[in-house]
Amino acid sequence: MPQPQLPRRWVHPALLAMVAVIATSGLVYELVTGTLASYVLGDSVTQFSLVIGLYLFAMGIGSYLSKFLEDRLLERFVEIELCLALAGGLSAPLLFKVYTAAAAFRFALYGVVVLVGTLVGLEIPLLIRLLQFSVDLKELVARVLTLDYVGALIASLLFPSLLLPKLGVHQTSLFFGLLNAAVAMLATFLFPLDRAVTIRLRAQCLLIFGVLAAVFGFVTRFVDRAETVYFGAPILYTAQSPYQRVVITRSPRTTRLFLNGNLQFSSDDEQRYHEVLVHPAVAALGRDPRSVLVLGGGDGLAARELLRYPSIERIVLIDLDAVVTDAFRTLPVALELNGGALNDPRVTVRNEDAYKFLEDSRDSFDLAIVDFPDPSNYAVGKLYTDAFYHLLRERLSFRGVAVVQATSPQYARESFWTIVQTLESAGWKTAPLHVYVPSFGDWGFVLAGGEELAAPGALRIEPTKLRWLESSGLPELFRFPRDIGRVEAPVNRLNDQKLVATYAREWGVFTR
Repeated sequence: MPQPQLPRRWVHPALLAMVAVIATSGLVYELVTGTLASYVLGDSVTQFSLVIGLYLFAMGIGSYLSKFLEDRLLERFVEIELCLALAGGLSAPLLFKVYTAAAAFRFALYGVVVLVGTLVGLEIPLLIRLLQFSVDLKELVARVLTLDYVGALIASLLFPSLLLPKLGVHQTSLFFGLLNAAVAMLATFLFPLDRAVTIRLRAQCLLIFGVLAAVFGFVTRFVDRAETVYFGAPILYTAQSPYQRVVITRSPRTTRLFLNGNLQFSSDDEQRYHEVLVHPAVAALGRDPRSVLVLGGGDGLAARELLRYPSIERIVLIDLDAVVTDAFRTLPVALELNGGALNDPRVTVRNEDAYKFLEDSRDSFDLAIVDFPDPSNYAVGKLYTDAFYHLLRERLSFRGVAVVQATSPQYARESFWTIVQTLESAGWKTAPLHVYVPSFGDWGFVLAGGEELAAPGALRIEPTKLRWLESSGLPELFRFPRDIGRVEAPVNRLNDQKLVATYAREWGVFTR
């Protein structure tokens, strides 16, 4: 059956518009699903590796299946574009709904990846076959593949810098679904077709475009309602940064911060966490601290505890995510929690990578408060390595002390002691401690310093200024019962990051 030919005057704009959108949208869908997988399942390296591998495999399947399409290629191309518009455009909202309402997220995730990859794999071979009668085949293949790779580069540049922070994952996937529907509509104008076929295809394009446009307009409310149910409280604030989704909820009883769906603190009991994080370290220092480095802690709650000491002259707080620190500098509920600590003139907030800061800085500090998220992926895991702790030692003054948030010795026993072992391998003397925080369970920290470091016997602050911690309770913090006591553990090095796999294995038992 003869194929419809594209007039030569249309070749350049058709290729530029259609191939660029096809290539860009395909990679964007891949990045959207990879991002959602890393948000929900952790370990971004593993999740992106699986998503990329499955996606490319599915593209191969689609390319192979394209050879079985013999007749009515334009109709098939438009129909495939519309299927991709629906599958790719709705991928993020669909996966989010599965995540908040069901327990089959992995199945849905990899199913979406395979479906989208197969559809993308079908597109390019069909487009080449449609255009081969209008352009020399050698030139056509070179041009299509060039634009395909350029589109992939455009997507990889735009996604982290513009699409994710400005639109978020849901509206990004829907926006590119709309673009795929527009490509399908454009194709119906480029080739001569029977009038009845043209009317049917254009009606389908308009229908799917309308569906995606409606979802685009309502997706924010849909996500807010789903998150309200998922988090169990009204949502006060949401934002999407290049690194994570930030959610603050508030009920009559408590305020909570969630990053990528993981609870960071609850106002019910955060004082237990932050008082134990800060005040034993100040006591172990043995003198009034003047300069303090806070790594992480973008909510300002550790800084709030530090500012209780009149001797503090300077706090430098390093937190990668400006969305978090800006929220906790401006939101009334945040100011209520942290007492406006991030706006105190003694506090300097710098939004940069902590590892890079330690490499470049020449400042010296009396005390370091290290309050990073748990090492659930390699990007965070590097901040728990011996190389990082070597850099940290160089930033402390003579007889300086550090304290490191070290996950739960109850739920992640080997992970906790791996952090202790890693600190000791970097030349620190350690004094592990733990506290029961109702929102999290038994939670661990590690004091680290020179050979003179010892578990403190008394606080250097009046207990009346604190909400929970007392000097009399200090010895119990440093006592570890046998079921959470020290076990043999490896050193977490930058080149292998064994801690990430250990953490995933231990916490996976409780989160499946």
